[in-house]
Parts: sequence; C-alpha cells; structure tokens
Amino acid sequence: MAKASSEEAEDRAKTWEAFNEAVNMTPAALRKHLDSEASQAVGQKTDGAESTGHREGRRILEIKDRKRADLTDDDYAHMRKVVSYVHRHLAQGGKSRQDPDSAWRMSLMNWGHDPNKS
Repeated sequence: MAKASSEEAEDRAKTWEAFNEAVNMTPAALRKHLDSEASQAVGQKTDGAESTGHREGRRILEIKDRKRADLTDDDYAHMRKVVSYVHRHLAQGGKSRQDPDSAWRMSLMNWGHDPNKS
C-alpha cells in the first residue's frame, strides 16, 4: 500500500475524529442493540431483507474491530458516509427526540449513534 500524502493523512485524521464522535456507542452496546428486535424492526428494507441501517451497523463494527493502521480507502469512505448519515438524521429528530423507543432513535442506534447518550 502506498504511503498517504500529508493531505490524505490529514483527511483521514479528520475522518477518524468525526467518525468516533458520530459513533458514540461502544462495540458491545452496538452489538447488543443490533441483536434486539427493536433494531431489526426499523429501517428501509427490500423484499424483507436486512434493513440498510442494520447492515451499516455490522459494517461499523467491522471498522471498529480493525486497527486504525489497517483501515482502507473504502473504510474511510464508509466512515464519511456514517458521519453524514448521523448528522442528517439528527437534524430530523423533531418530537421523536422525547421517545426513547422511537424508530428515529432505533435507526440512529443502528448506525452506532445513541442520541440519548451524553
């Protein structure tokens, strides 16, 4: 693998930081959530398959399980996607913010972000 330029290294550092701020659940908490019925009940599904968010949660765990030095360009692209989703979805909370069992919160948690966690 070719050595990243200083600009690429800076971008990766910013992505790493933003990803770890957006994904505020521990891997153990995310795994537990993904195993729950609430997690599996929410999100966009095609033909009864796994929801997009649930699949994304599993991908986030793969990234979290890797050493930072072993992350690929694809991993960093995915991390940017997660950050973007979390920021967009947080802006859409509305009245759902008051309901700890809302589909809005469960969906965000599938992406590794618990809006009720301080």
